Amino acid sequence: MYSIRRGQPAASASAVGSPRAVMPTNFFRNLAWALFFAGIVIGVARLTCLRWWQVPEDDATLTTSLEPTLHPGDWLILWRLTPPGFGDLVMCPDPGEPGEIVVGRIAGEDGDALNIDEDGSLTVNNSRAISERSCKRTRFEVSHPRSGAPVELRCDVETLGGVHHQRGRKPGGGLRPMPVKVSVPAGQLYLVSDNRFYPFDSREYGPVPQESCSETVVFRLVSRLGFGDSESRLSFIQ
Repeated sequence: MYSIRRGQPAASASAVGSPRAVMPTNFFRNLAWALFFAGIVIGVARLTCLRWWQVPEDDATLTTSLEPTLHPGDWLILWRLTPPGFGDLVMCPDPGEPGEIVVGRIAGEDGDALNIDEDGSLTVNNSRAISERSCKRTRFEVSHPRSGAPVELRCDVETLGGVHHQRGRKPGGGLRPMPVKVSVPAGQLYLVSDNRFYPFDSREYGPVPQESCSETVVFRLVSRLGFGDSESRLSFIQ
């Protein structure tokens, strides 16, 4: 049987259907190549500029100090291609415990005069870090780092070096951390916890060498509750 076009045999029904038959094969081949190249890109990024890290769930001193910004079990992305700046939340090697890490916000750099009052407010070089508004959730609960008892704290938003971040403080009276007045040594960074009532920061372990702090906390992938936690998943960290 011949088609209208001279000399060309008409396509059989099986021939017409053959392109559809190979479409699944092409789809899976293209998908495999896409995953392969995505793996290469992720691998290069992992080696050069990114790292992921999970906030531990078994270190109450560290995790309580990170509230309300970070929570136990959060999966985070750390940026390490460019050095962190004033106001950034960073991860650094613990200067007093080899093999351990500390996480805090850069509140003082080389030569800065830093004051932390008993309420957790910061003054850097006679300029006070301001807080003009409350968080979306004005109160949050943490576990006491030693007793494990629930404690309610107040959340507001502090501006530090142009970075607007959440800060936890204790409403009302009660014992508070001692105020601090310090001049940051040359080549050092002074880290302060976002939880000002239960801090684990440079008041505990001292200033940290600036060159050792190369990783900035920039993004949360998911919380410990998984991808179903819409409030926390895929969120930028300030």
